[in-house]
Amino acid sequence: MAEYKHGEMEMTEHYETFDGFIRASTRVVGVVVVLIILMAIFWT
Repeated sequence: MAEYKHGEMEMTEHYETFDGFIRASTRVVGVVVVLIILMAIFWT
């Protein structure tokens, strides 16, 4: 296992991963909202 030293982590990869997670979560929530709206329109 690699030796860990506090404060020496490369943060750019961390930020890119977090941004991708937020982007994907936002898209999934958008799709779910659209599906709920379509279900409310067409199932009544």
